Order: sequence, then C-alpha cells, then structure tokens
Amino acid sequence: MMNKYKQTAKYLIADFVTATVVWLLLNILRFYELAQYVGYTSLASFLLSPTVIKGEVLIPLFLLAIYYMSGYYNQPFGKSRINELFNTFVTVSIGVIIVFFVVILNDLPQSFNVYYIIFTTYYVLQFFLTYICRLLITTHALRKVRRREWMLNALVIGTGSQALKIRDELQKLGYRIVGFVCENPSLVPSIPREEIIGNIDDLTQLMEELPVDELVLAMELTDNEETIRILYSLYHYKRPIKIRIEKNSPLSRAAVRTIHGIPLLDVTTNNFPEAAKNIKFMMDKVISLLFLTIFSPLYIIIAIRVKMSSKGPIFFSQERIGYMGRPFTIYKFRTMYITNADEEPLLTELNDPRVTPFGRFLRKYRLDEIPQFWNVLKGDMSLVGPRPEQRYYIDQIVRKAPYYYLLHNVRPGITSWGMVKYGYAENVDKMIERLNYDIMYYENMSLTLDITILVYTVKIVLTGKGV
Repeated sequence: MMNKYKQTAKYLIADFVTATVVWLLLNILRFYELAQYVGYTSLASFLLSPTVIKGEVLIPLFLLAIYYMSGYYNQPFGKSRINELFNTFVTVSIGVIIVFFVVILNDLPQSFNVYYIIFTTYYVLQFFLTYICRLLITTHALRKVRRREWMLNALVIGTGSQALKIRDELQKLGYRIVGFVCENPSLVPSIPREEIIGNIDDLTQLMEELPVDELVLAMELTDNEETIRILYSLYHYKRPIKIRIEKNSPLSRAAVRTIHGIPLLDVTTNNFPEAAKNIKFMMDKVISLLFLTIFSPLYIIIAIRVKMSSKGPIFFSQERIGYMGRPFTIYKFRTMYITNADEEPLLTELNDPRVTPFGRFLRKYRLDEIPQFWNVLKGDMSLVGPRPEQRYYIDQIVRKAPYYYLLHNVRPGITSWGMVKYGYAENVDKMIERLNYDIMYYENMSLTLDITILVYTVKIVLTGKGV
C-alpha cells in the first residue's frame, strides 16, 4: 500500500539527520581551523557551547524549510531521479550559501583560505549526503512499484482498444486496475467481459463500493461532446482524473501534464508549480497574520459601527464549500438587517433593501470581507482563489457547468479573478458567467497572477467600486 504520509516522513527524517550530521562534521572542522584560535581549549568545549548546540537544531530546521518551500515533499511518489538531482542541487546551494554568509562568515580565520576550505567542505558534504539518502529512498519506492508491492487503485472508464492499450501502461506506473466500466453498451468490448464490472450508469454505486484512488478515461467515443460530458460528470467524485489522449484529439491541447512520457493526461491538476503552491501558502499565513494584527483597530471601529447600525450580531457566518469539497464557516461583517429566515438562500441584489446604509458602505469598499483573513489564517481559504459558494447554489451550477468541481482542487479566496473582472452575481446564470473567470484563473495559476489580482483588488477597495 502506498502511504503518502509515511513516505514523506522518510524524506523529512533523512534530510534532518543528514543536515544534523553534516553540521556536526563541519563544526569539528571549524574547531581545528578557527575555534581553537579564539579561546576554545578542546573540541568538546566547542561542540557543547550554547551557540553550536543552537546551530545543531536551527540549521537543519532552516534547511528543511528551504526544502519544503521548493515543493520537494509535496509529491513523495512518482519522483524523477533527474528532477530530484536538480532540486537537491538548487535547494542545497541556496541553503549552504545563506548559512555560510549569515553564520560562518562571522568567524575570524587566520587566513581567508580557510573560508574556501569550509565552504567547499560544507557544500560537498551537504549535497552528496542529502542526494544519496534521497536517492536510496526514491529507488526503494520505485523498486516496490516495479514489484507491484505498492499500487494505486484505478477504475478505468472504457472497454475498447484504448482501454486495452492502457492496461500495461497503468501497471508500469504502479496502478492496480479494480475494473473496467463500459461507456457504451453498443460497442464490442476489447476487454475480457469478466473484467467489466458495470456501465457508466453504475458509476456512483461502484465509487461507493470500491477502493478507487483515481479515475482513468480510455474511451472509444468519437463524439467529442459526449466525451467531455462524461469527463465533466466525473468531477463530482473528487478523485484525480487521468485520460488517455491521442495527438489528434482536441483535448490534447489542454494545459495538462503528460505522465512519464505516457499519453496519459491529468485533467484535475493545473500547471501551478509545487514550489509556488508552498510559497503561496506561506504568503497567505504571513500576510493574514500581519493584517489581523496591524488593522485590529479598524476591526474594532467597524464592529462598533455595525452594532450601532441595526439590531443583530456583528459578524455574519455561513457555511461554504471549500478545498476538496469540504464545508467550512466563512465570516463577514454583517451588512444586512436581521429578517425571518428564508426558505432558500437569497443572493444580494443591486440596491437590495435588506442591506443597511452602513452595510452598503462596507460592501462598496469590500470591508465586509476582511474578517475572512481569519479564514485564511485557519487554512480554510487563500488570499486569492475562486469564490466559495453555498452548496445550494453549487448544486444548481453543476447542472449547467459540471466543470465547476475543478475549483475544489484549490483553496477558495477572499478575492478572485471573477470578483475583480465580474463582481457580485445576483443569480445562478450570472454565477456561471463569473465562473468562466475563475476557471481561467485555475488554468493559469501563478504567483504573478495572484499579485495582479491583489493589486486590482486594492484598487477596487480604494476607489469604492465594490458594487
């Protein structure tokens, strides 16, 4: 069984132990080249000094932070040894250079040549020991996959020649096929009938009964609209979806990734680099914490004004659907009068009489949204991401636009490309129009685009063009 968390722990422990050992060896070299000339009488006294002991803890943790930010731990399986070599080279180079200039350069050597010796020794030891340990773990994992001791469970949609071709390809990638689903009963199957476990109408039941890790499309349909319809219907199951596509297929132009040279495309992930994901996550936390701290007086002022504007609570809370389809509670400053609960959720309209005068001011400058920085700090949301919706409206949206489920692969945001370019939506049809902008964001995610959206959002807040 492929355990993602256990495999990640192996890399983390190996990297930490390696960094600790290397730093210990380097400190032994530092004693003989530097420390014994500045008052340390023995190696033991130097290694047990508070500064060195602190470094034995902080330096390895610092290197782990750099490795994490590079995205190395995000995908513990399916690593390429070439990419692993490049990643190790880059991250170790960054880490060693920073440690050298911040920590080691404070030492005063007898000769400047000592600096070259220490830097070269530190870099060579850190790089080779880190890479060798990683290589051993990766090779062991690949060996487990080749022996079919570690496998992912895949359900294949299709029973024709495409499905037959993909069988061996999936096994090479470490998959176990739990069965094949017939997409069209009128087609003559190429797959043995005993391996066909149902048709497309049985999919919901099969997903509940079988241990399916991923869905794979290998269909014979020549009708591209029907292919896309089936593809969109699979987003509901919130599993990674891969599709076998030939070069002449229109879907092959999608911004998706080929897996290990096999014409198997992942249509549920975008091309946002793993390092960028981690940088975005850390930026969310840091900026949210700073905003909540620095602008706490603004929160107090708005809270008092909301309380004075009308009867009711200061904050409005509501369940929304977020990352991976998980529900969470979103927080805003209340902008409406308290009324009897409606039978169904109602979207805010332009000049909505339910909005208080002060609430209209808050909505105009998007100040009602700022309590959501707490949602970001908790990990429910991101600064930038698709707008989270209520389940009631999602159920209506996906009837016309099933691809909406793609947005659950990323955290929803306080602001979004849809909110910047389209604004608030008053009904489901307008929500679907705004959805096009959020899908565009999802397909082209980058830190540059996030910064662009934040700049536009600040402009909207300052000019009062929020409604």
